[in-house]
Amino acid sequence: MTVAQALEFETTGRSDTARWWPAARRALAIVGVLLAVCLLWEGYKALGMAIDNNLPCGQSKMPVCPNDRSMPHLWTIMGALIEPVRSGSDEQILLMMLIKAALFTWREAATGFVLGSLIGFALGAVFGRFLLLERGLMPYIVASQTVPLLAIAPMVVIWGGRLNLPAWAAVSIISAYLTFFPVTINTLRGLRSPNPTAVELMRSYAASEMQILWKLRLPAALPYIFTALKVSATASVIGAIVGELPTGIADGLGRVLLSFSYFFTLGPEKLYAAILGSALLGIVFAAIIALAERLIVPEGRRLAE
Repeated sequence: MTVAQALEFETTGRSDTARWWPAARRALAIVGVLLAVCLLWEGYKALGMAIDNNLPCGQSKMPVCPNDRSMPHLWTIMGALIEPVRSGSDEQILLMMLIKAALFTWREAATGFVLGSLIGFALGAVFGRFLLLERGLMPYIVASQTVPLLAIAPMVVIWGGRLNLPAWAAVSIISAYLTFFPVTINTLRGLRSPNPTAVELMRSYAASEMQILWKLRLPAALPYIFTALKVSATASVIGAIVGELPTGIADGLGRVLLSFSYFFTLGPEKLYAAILGSALLGIVFAAIIALAERLIVPEGRRLAE
């Protein structure tokens, strides 16, 4: 092997390592945190049961009495996923029920996510262009996020019924309500992030405000927008689950969580499994947005992860 070949091999090896090592380190961190949570859960349960063998549970100073009803073993929760459960007149394993419910909820959340993102981007663009509108309307947009979601959901359902909207559309509106705010704030911040010198340079070339928006401000705002979209993706799932409760929709995760909460003392592992499914849905949705960010935004322009 010549010196040039050796140098090329060393450079290629380093570049390959630099490419896969950050992803591997991130994966190891995720696995490590997951293992730590599992060990903490089982360790707390073992300690609590050892203490309560000597003390009545009511006298225990632990915040949660870790018996099999309040804190089932992790393998019990995993085993519940393959146990048959009855849904109406049908019987199926819990895992299949959760997958079907998650897909139904995800369709509602995705519709609200798209609607809320478009509204948020439009508001951010308008506020970035017209300062007077930002000063007049931004306080009301901020105040809208202080209203509890449980108070808004029934009103949206009632209004949707009077407008003859299907129940899933009302749920999507609730998801959009949680989505538009972070997109609005981050879009506004991103559109104002370009250097003023660059803006003045484009104006000196007689560029219109629309040209400045699409060719300078929007590319600069993409990292900020995707950061907001990842937050909004999980928020839209929460909005869909909460919105399903007053609508009476029986096919989504909201109804599954509510049904299992009624029978928590008889089968707590099923409720924990449903909660796990809801969390995984939000994680997968955020991961899809993160993947889209990697495909659209160059690595050097992404915000620090």
